[in-house]
Formats: sequence, structure tokens, C-alpha cells
Amino acid sequence: MNTIKVSVKDRLAIITLDRGKSNALNRELITELDDMLKNITADDNIGGVILTGTAPFFSAGLDLVELYNYNEEEAKSFWQLFLGFTASMVSFKKPMVAAISGHSPAGGCVMALACDYRVMAEGQYIIGLNEVPVGIIVPNSIFQLYAFWLGKAEASRSLLSGKLYSPEEALKAGLVDELVKNESLLTAAERKIKKYMELESNTWSQSKLNIREELIAAVTADQSATLEKMLAQWWSPATRHILKTILANLQRK
Repeated sequence: MNTIKVSVKDRLAIITLDRGKSNALNRELITELDDMLKNITADDNIGGVILTGTAPFFSAGLDLVELYNYNEEEAKSFWQLFLGFTASMVSFKKPMVAAISGHSPAGGCVMALACDYRVMAEGQYIIGLNEVPVGIIVPNSIFQLYAFWLGKAEASRSLLSGKLYSPEEALKAGLVDELVKNESLLTAAERKIKKYMELESNTWSQSKLNIREELIAAVTADQSATLEKMLAQWWSPATRHILKTILANLQRK
């Protein structure tokens, strides 16, 4: 594996995103993480997962540098991959806690939202869904995932403005569940997930899936019509201009 690191101890798997400084999500990382979660689902020797990164990032979201240079077929297959990956995370039946080690905008926030509990490191970090200002149409499945934790009103307001929350704002809004110092991040995440893992596993898992029934239906629904609209906007001159400006700013840093 080139983009993630995995360790297992006492039936707990810790998956660390490990793709450069920002853990930007490209095809390889998404595929490796998706495959690992599917393997863990089938492994009775693993009872839960902590997903984390390395400060100052959890994940910066989708790798716009790579995506910008995709042709139409590559872009379509990537978005299909990402939406399918999101559905797999949301439907993951075992306990999964996000230990958010830093910045977590856009796709990074989506991964955290799919988890059952979010512990975030204190600091000058951001988290939230900022796709709209970037020129990316947000599908209903991602909105429903946001609204599952924030409520529809707050999710609507923040998504349409592209609001990025500070850790303190995220805690207040219900986007994250706990704030700790970075050095205590994994300890806090382990403390929470072990409480989940102490419970009878089938009862816990089935209850999770029941609670998420409507959400799972939303993320696993046919999204081909939405995807066509997303792709049309992706290739529009307006979005290409926004993306080109973002990439130019990234290259200057």
C-alpha cells in the first residue's frame, strides 16, 4: 500500500492516511482505503477502525491537481469511484471513529462525516464542505450525509456558502464530537471506540444500520442523473477558471 498505513492491535485497526503532506484524495488512495475497509468488514478478528492522518492535515480533500488534468472518461470514472466509496463508508457496519489530525475540508470532511464519532485536534484548522465556491455541484447524497449530523437547516446554510468551521465552531455545530490536544488525539479516539467495541457486535452493527437506513438509501441510490449535472459543471468554463486559479495559488505556496 502506497497511500495508507495500517496497524492492528487488540482487534482495533488504525488506518493512517499517508499520501504526502496533505493526504489529498486521488484514485489510488480512495481505492486502497476502500479495499482495506472491505477487508476489515470481512475480518472477524477486527472489531473497529480509527481513521486518522498526520498534523497539520487529516485530508485536504480531493486532489484537484490530478483531477484537473483528467479527460472526460477519467473524470467520470473518478466521480463514480468517489461516490461509491462514500456509500461504502456510510454503510460500514463496524465502529469507525475519525481522529481528525488537522485540516479537513471537502472530501476530508466527507470521510469524517461517514464515521460514527469525530475527535478533532485543537488548533488553527478548518473543516467543512466548501465545494460550491470551488464550482463543484454537491450531490444529494453528500448533502444528506452533512445533514445527518448538522440538521438540514445548518447543513443547507453552510453548504451553500461553503462555510469552513474552526474546531470550536465545528464542535458547537455538532460537526465534531470532541476536541483534544493533538498529542491526545489517538488516546481519545481509542477510548471512544473501545466503548463501542465492548458492546455486543451484532446488536451494535444492526442498530447502526437501522439508524442510518434513510442515509444509506440516499448514498446508494442511482446518482447517474446527478453525476451528469456535476460533470457538465465540472467542464464548464466558469468552474475550469476557478480550478485553474486554485491550482495557480497552490503552486505558489
